[in-house]
Amino acid sequence: MFHATRPIAAPARPARLRELKPGDVRIKQGSVFARAEQQMLHLARVYPIDRLLAVFRRNAGLDTRGAAAPGTWEDFGHPNEDAWGEHDYPGRENAQTANLLRGHYAGHFLSMLAMAAATQDDDTLRAKVTDMVAGLGEVQEALAATGRYSHPGFLAAYGEWQFSMLESYAPYGEIWAPYYTCHKIMAGLLDAYELVGNEQALEIVTSMAYWVHKRLAALTDEQRQRMWSLYIAGEFGGMNETLARLSLVAAEPLFLETAHFFDQHNLLEAGQSHTDILTDMHANQHLPQLVGYVRDYEVTGDERKLDAVVGLWQQIVPGRTYAHGGNGESELWGPPNSVAGDIGHRNAETCVSYNMLKIARLLFAHTLDARYLAYSENTVHNHILGSKRDVNSDVSPEVTYMFPVHAGAIREYDNVGTCCGGTGLENHVGYGNGVAFEGEEALWITRLAAVDIDWREGGMRLSLDTELPADGAVVLTVSEAHGEDERKLNVWVPTWAGAEVSACVGDQSYTAAPGSFIEITRTWAEGDTVRFELPLAVRMDPTIDDPTLASLAIGPTLLLAHSDTTTPLSFPFDSLRALDGSLRFDRSAAELASALRSEGTIEIGGIEFEACGSGREEKFHMYLRRADAEIGFAGVSSGVPNRVRADGATLLSALWSSGGFASRAELLARVRSEALASRSEGLLSRDEFVRVLEAASVADYGQSANAAADTLALESALAEFDAMIDIPPAVAIEVDAEAAASGWYTTAPVLSLRVFDLAGNDANADSATDAGSVALRAEVRIDDGEWATYTGPFVLEHEGVRSVVARVTDARGLEGRSAREFAIDTKAPEVSAKLKRLGASVEITLNASDGISGVERIQWEGPGTFWATFQEAFVRALSDEEQVIEFAATDRAGNEGRRSRIVLPRVND
Repeated sequence: MFHATRPIAAPARPARLRELKPGDVRIKQGSVFARAEQQMLHLARVYPIDRLLAVFRRNAGLDTRGAAAPGTWEDFGHPNEDAWGEHDYPGRENAQTANLLRGHYAGHFLSMLAMAAATQDDDTLRAKVTDMVAGLGEVQEALAATGRYSHPGFLAAYGEWQFSMLESYAPYGEIWAPYYTCHKIMAGLLDAYELVGNEQALEIVTSMAYWVHKRLAALTDEQRQRMWSLYIAGEFGGMNETLARLSLVAAEPLFLETAHFFDQHNLLEAGQSHTDILTDMHANQHLPQLVGYVRDYEVTGDERKLDAVVGLWQQIVPGRTYAHGGNGESELWGPPNSVAGDIGHRNAETCVSYNMLKIARLLFAHTLDARYLAYSENTVHNHILGSKRDVNSDVSPEVTYMFPVHAGAIREYDNVGTCCGGTGLENHVGYGNGVAFEGEEALWITRLAAVDIDWREGGMRLSLDTELPADGAVVLTVSEAHGEDERKLNVWVPTWAGAEVSACVGDQSYTAAPGSFIEITRTWAEGDTVRFELPLAVRMDPTIDDPTLASLAIGPTLLLAHSDTTTPLSFPFDSLRALDGSLRFDRSAAELASALRSEGTIEIGGIEFEACGSGREEKFHMYLRRADAEIGFAGVSSGVPNRVRADGATLLSALWSSGGFASRAELLARVRSEALASRSEGLLSRDEFVRVLEAASVADYGQSANAAADTLALESALAEFDAMIDIPPAVAIEVDAEAAASGWYTTAPVLSLRVFDLAGNDANADSATDAGSVALRAEVRIDDGEWATYTGPFVLEHEGVRSVVARVTDARGLEGRSAREFAIDTKAPEVSAKLKRLGASVEITLNASDGISGVERIQWEGPGTFWATFQEAFVRALSDEEQVIEFAATDRAGNEGRRSRIVLPRVND
């Protein structure tokens, strides 16, 4: 492991904890992360450096040595493109350009090589870092020798013109995020210095930083703010983060000023004031700068920067975060506290989670707040691990761009040359990140995985052995210890642990609650062990905005249900709950977790599930619909329908609305209370009431039963039941189909009323369903309309959000009511294109409108581009051949319109 020897400036506000460096934490072969790590290390070892340098060498007029470019976004420019300087670009009307983000992937690859060389202590990988840095240095020198560029520090795989065009506010499509690419190259070079000790890398990146300062110092703050506000064109990655780091490493205060040039004032102010402005903002355009704001705080002590990041984090987690840790739809953030409501078909860009994890690690180091650890553990185990396809490849990272969350989704792997292909390179050699921190004679183990830890400052080496998530046993062994001083180990107990954990060190025990640390202070000796068991449980996690849509997990492992269907699968969550609110099946959570690891899939409730981190390729459902047809307890069914109350709740959903119970007696008392509440609305007969209470009393909750007390409680409850008078009839509004994952119905639903009168002791729900009978009169009202007699099933054709109220009246005049709200949007948005000829190019503006659920996104595709999200007018250069541009719009309900097309003329037409 390299340790820098040149003087480094001291930060003004260092973090309370320091993360151990790559190489000080190493993943063991038995780790759940070893599979993905080894597959990415294979790519690191076999992929030719010349291919990564090819786009740079072509731009500088150097020999590409016959190497092909990586491809897709990271490909050679148009044959007619020149390496134009800042002032000699002829304009898009007279220039043909392509692959305008090229160079970014190479920067990520250099970071990946540096991380891999450090974590594996691999001389072959160090040599590849050396070769790549030397190649970039050669290109930088060649570009400077032309005299064509504004500063000898300029380094890119295209000319300097993109930067000058950004200063003229050129939109995405004419340029493509030049400072984003600049950041990836600079970050790779800084990693090569900090992790491998490559001095040339520091020289190159320092020269680049002086060039960046020269460009931006010439602009006003107003100009820079307008640049950074441009969709994608103004995206700059983590330029502020790299420059803040470099200001310390290179001991150059000027670079801190340069970092401040990238401050985005409206974002900082929103975070500091807890004002939510994130809706429809590009997530990955803004998240990397949050990393920079924390680094800025460390260097300057400006607490406003840290406060802003904490404030923005709170707007994203949990209110915009999916079960696997991802967020965003079509790369954009949706409304606050909207998870189920923002499910589309392009959710959770993997780059976003890459940056969220960086932020989480930094915020934990400064605040010691455990919520950042909970987020990190979940996201690494699920979104990140699951984003790597289970395969070796010599040419591709085989990672996801989006990791979708809709019903019937599928992961689309590969992504050579894309942004998520680049971050994916780093993700899978960085599983040791965030595992351990140090500070004030203490080591903090913050994620439990099979790893070796070298705590240099504490003079200790430790081996952490666990088969998590397949088994909850954890053994931490001191393999080497120097010195006689006492040292403290703080070992994280995950929030998902089902109960308090007790750890043993020799004959001493230490306890900690879930979401806290086992704290052990002692004089450590070689051979000392810390042993504990994490109780695994199967749990349900409902979405923040729709409690009927939930995910299923065992320990840290999110489960994905296998199904080709495209509407949410139903699952009887509540009738399978144990006393603490976790789920109970015919096999224990530990047995299910073990089978999942050994067999790859498990079956629960007739549905096959895989681990989210498996890297498999089947269609999946991340969320299931809570749907208990019958009332049951811990797997014991009463046979009584779980009817819906007037407020939309059921007996079971009301029972478990506050989570689990401390005792069997507490649970049974709540069952009696909720059963009486359902009776008061006419939803239980006397016989059904008894069956419900008996099922609850015979269910096994792991606590001893008291038959005599149960009998007395039943008699008391029946006395209350019999004392109830004027019980009304009841009515349920039923629908013939599930809503889409968005919660909207994209086909007009057919509604029917189910009417029943359970006032008599022996009444049966199935014997009193005739809504048109003389004894029971059923009526229905839509919104604020007139009441209409119900005569049979009807189609709710009204578009928009509609309230349907039903009422039933018996011969006594007693009335029962039920209400449901239906969001209906059956039509895709209207979309149109407007063209403006600009000499040898065409400006294209796409418009869409949807007056019901609203437009979610417009997407387009043309020769050489992917199915991209449209945000603002873009320019396409004309060529010698006609070009077909296809486009379509999707609304928030999930309706995607047919692709429309326009044909661009030839350049000479």
